[in-house]
Amino acid sequence: MPTYNYRSAVHNSPTAPEPVGHYPHARRAGNLLFLSGIGPRKKGSKEIPGVTFAGDGSVAAYDIEAQCRSVFQNVRDVLEASGASWEDLVDVTVYLTHMQEDFPRYNALWAEYFPHNPPCRTTIGVTSLPTPIAIELKCIATFKDE
Repeated sequence: MPTYNYRSAVHNSPTAPEPVGHYPHARRAGNLLFLSGIGPRKKGSKEIPGVTFAGDGSVAAYDIEAQCRSVFQNVRDVLEASGASWEDLVDVTVYLTHMQEDFPRYNALWAEYFPHNPPCRTTIGVTSLPTPIAIELKCIATFKDE
């Protein structure tokens, strides 16, 4: 039976967008890294790639591909700042606000980003997320034995 280091450490990425609430980007527990929900926003701003706002502040249009590519990069940034990598992902929960319209494109991008040995995945349709984004990822990664 392997021996695990059960120390717990909080990790925040200097390149990923700031959390929208009082929580860290990630927390390590033993050989596991748990990422908080991560969206496609840009660091240091409220900009959301691929989103066009109407005059009243509502979302007029969005590009799910731009949001997918941005959220995947933000996840990478958090993983790397925490000492893990994209290949260390073992489980991902994906939240989509427009499941019927966006799932086919998102699923194709997933295959592009994970051509070999993809992590387990659950995709859930939701009516909204805390900011006007169309996708959010909740991830678990594992560290190699130390």
